[in-house]
Parts: sequence; C-alpha cells; structure tokens
Amino acid sequence: MARRSRHRLLLLLLRYLVVALGYHKAYGFSAPRDHRVITAIEYQEVILACKHTKKTISSRLEWKKLGRSISLIYYQQSLKGDFKHRAEMIDFSIRIKNVTRHDAGKYRCEISSPSKKGQNLEENTIILEVLVAPAVPSCNVPSSALSGTVVELRCQEKEGNPAAEYTWFKDGVPLLENPKLGFQSTNSSYTVDSKSGTLQFNTVSKLDSGEYSCEAYNSVGRRRCSGKRMQVDNLNISGIIAAVVGVVLVISVCGLGVCYAQRNGYFSKETSFQRCSSTSKATTMSENDFKHTKSFII
Repeated sequence: MARRSRHRLLLLLLRYLVVALGYHKAYGFSAPRDHRVITAIEYQEVILACKHTKKTISSRLEWKKLGRSISLIYYQQSLKGDFKHRAEMIDFSIRIKNVTRHDAGKYRCEISSPSKKGQNLEENTIILEVLVAPAVPSCNVPSSALSGTVVELRCQEKEGNPAAEYTWFKDGVPLLENPKLGFQSTNSSYTVDSKSGTLQFNTVSKLDSGEYSCEAYNSVGRRRCSGKRMQVDNLNISGIIAAVVGVVLVISVCGLGVCYAQRNGYFSKETSFQRCSSTSKATTMSENDFKHTKSFII
C-alpha cells in the first residue's frame, strides 16, 4: 500500500510539472532576437519591418521609440506624433516617407496574439541609422602671406554623417595628400590632413599664390566652399633696411634740431617768464616797503 501511494504521488507531481511548464510557455515572451540595423539616407524613405511568426485578426501591434523616455509611434491602430503626416502602415511594418536625422534611434515593435494556452508576445528591435550629406564647409584662407613663413588653411563642417573628409583645391585642381607624387610646378612643402581638413605650408612661396577652395564629402554627397585667393609676397629686405635707416635719420635730425634750438635760446621763453615774474614780485615788495616807510614817517 505504501508503494502504491508513493507511485500515485509521483504521478501527481509529474502532471503538475507538465501543466506548470505549459502554462509558463503560453504566457512567456518569445526568444529575443538580435538587433537589426537599418540604414537610410536623409529625406528618402525607409521601411521598419516587424517580423512575426503568425498574423491573426486578433493580433495587437504597438511600435515604440526607445531612449531616455519611451514614446509611442503606433498605438491603438493609429500612428502618433509627426509620423501621422509622413508615415504609413504596411501590414505590421512602418514606411517612413521622409526620413530626417532626428528619426535615428532604436525602435521596438510588440505583437501580442492569443493562443490556445494563453497570450503570446513577440518583440523586434530595430536600430535606424540616418546618413546625412555634408553641409557647405567653412573655409579659412588668409588673403596674404609672406614667403618663407608657415601658413595654415582650415576647412570644417559638422553636419555630415558619417563624418566628412576633405579635399583642397588650388585654382580648381585638387591638391594631393603627398605633393611629391604630382606633376604640378608648385611648392612641395605643404601637408594635407583629409580628416581634420587642414592644409599647411611649412615654408610658403610665391608659387603658392592662387585661389583655394575646400570640398567636404562622405558616402552620401559632397559640398564645396567658394574659392578665396591667397597672395604670397617675398620679404623685401632692402625696403626694410631703407625704412630702418630713414627712421634713424629722422631721429638724428630731430635730436640735432633740439640741441641747436637750446643753444640759440629758442627754449629760454620760460626762463624769461620766470625772470619777469620774479622782477614783478621784487617791484611789488619794494612798493610795499615804501608805503610802510612813508606811513611810519607820517
């Protein structure tokens, strides 16, 4: 009897476990899938596809954009936010007609559908990357420079995705990153950094005079700034020496003039004024003394 009761107890435990496992499977989540990455070009269209195993009339769909806060994209059979005017539903997928850089991010679709043993929930996560063409770069080109000096030209733009690279042009001809490989009769002392957009002349020469422009490019597009002229002039040593000699001569002449004026009394006005003032003071004192003397005699 004891053995039979133990056998029945084991059978009951097995049945309970089978029911429990089946119940958990009916209400559990489907196995998570890898995140899919979708790439789109700005101002074009893209489809965020929600993959699911079965489609039924009673299936319920929700789309969410994930981030610091979760925002609903599709809920209760209607698109939300600005997606109302530039997106549409195709089955369980979303077709965005005019993608912008602000649409980039992580999206998740959730499909819940009833089953014989409960409610199943499927999830798909999609990462949307939006490629953006570069904007017109900002080009910094000096209008003039002296030969033999170090001169740096800068080019930059911040909107492109992926990050833009740069090419410099002189008089419409692209400058190679390695100037020694070219056949142009130009200065070979420059260096080009296509990542940062800088063009640097270690010792600029008159041959480097010309119109410079820069082009920013990535896999989506390319934009170029307007050309700016840089004039390189040689350092006029003789002119500098002549200017220095002229300044020295002017200073010498001024010094000699001051000495001559002092010797000839042109600066004695102040002394005569002081003498006149002292004489007037002496006269006043003598008149006062006379008055006092006169009154004393009276």
